[in-house]
Formats: sequence, structure tokens, C-alpha cells
Amino acid sequence: MPLVRYRKVVILGYRSVGKTSLAHQFVEGEFLEGYDPTVENTYSKIVTLGKDEFHLHLVDTAGQDEYSILPYSFIIGVHGYVLVYSVTSLHSFQVIESLYQKLHEGHGKTRLPVVLVGNKADLSPDREVQAVEGKKLAESWGATFMESSARENQLTRGIFTKVIQEIARVENSYGQERRCQLM
Repeated sequence: MPLVRYRKVVILGYRSVGKTSLAHQFVEGEFLEGYDPTVENTYSKIVTLGKDEFHLHLVDTAGQDEYSILPYSFIIGVHGYVLVYSVTSLHSFQVIESLYQKLHEGHGKTRLPVVLVGNKADLSPDREVQAVEGKKLAESWGATFMESSARENQLTRGIFTKVIQEIARVENSYGQERRCQLM
């Protein structure tokens, strides 16, 4: 029987960028019509990657802005992050940069397991943020970038699969840095 690994992932971003829609689409397989502001929700799902099973605990947060103070519960015991902006909102993209800086300061790490998501890709005619801008920002963090559409279930599973892989990649790189060899 495979070992089930617990992974806590926090979903952060400006209000109404589709954080809840992405989580709900991934866990329940349906798109939520309408907008009801989130205070904080949690979702759980078992995900199998190769031979490994992961118990993914998703924390769907209330929308943050550049002035938000991130609680320690978003830092302590968290394995990875999905940072979401809307491709139709330049402001939501700018807020993501601020949130990442706060996470980075809170963790004191050089690399965080992050997947940057440009959501609402189905609304391309209203686009304010080009894919190349998201990709460039993610690369500057050493993170993965993806565009998605929760409405069309475009890459929702891929986002959460990728964050599990990012967690493993960062954990492995830190593990290698701490090894010492006797010569």
C-alpha cells in the first residue's frame, strides 16, 4: 500500500480572480456560477502521482490586496502556494507581486514552492495581462507559470499536480544543500 503524504497548499490572490472556482473545479469537478466572497474555505482531495499518493489540503483564502497582512497560518505548516491573478485585471497581477514578497519575507527562504496562475484565460478579449508577463514574473521567482480557466476546466488538475511537484523540487534542493561530505 502506498504511503499517503500530506500537503497543505494555500491559494492566494486578489478578490474575484477565481481562487474558489479553481479549487472547487479541481475537487468537485464543477464550475460555480455567481460570486460569493470567500472568508476562508478548505478542500481535501487525494491525488495520485505515479506511485505516490498525496492528501492535498487546500486553503482557499479571502481575497488579499497589497496592504493585507498575511497571518502566520498562511506560512507555518504550509508546503506550497498557488498564487492566482486574473488575466483581465492588471491590478490583480500587481497585487500578486506584493503577496509573493510578503510570503518570501515570512518564510525567509530563497525558493518557495509556488505555481503562478493567470486565471480567466477564456476571457481573452478582455485581457490586461499577457501570458509572457506572467511567465517572466514566475521565472524571476524560480516558480512555475500556467494560464487556466476554471469555467472551462482548463488545466485545473494540472495546477495542483504541478504544485505537488514544485514542493518536491524545492524540498529536494534544500535537502541536497544540507548534505555534508567528509573528504
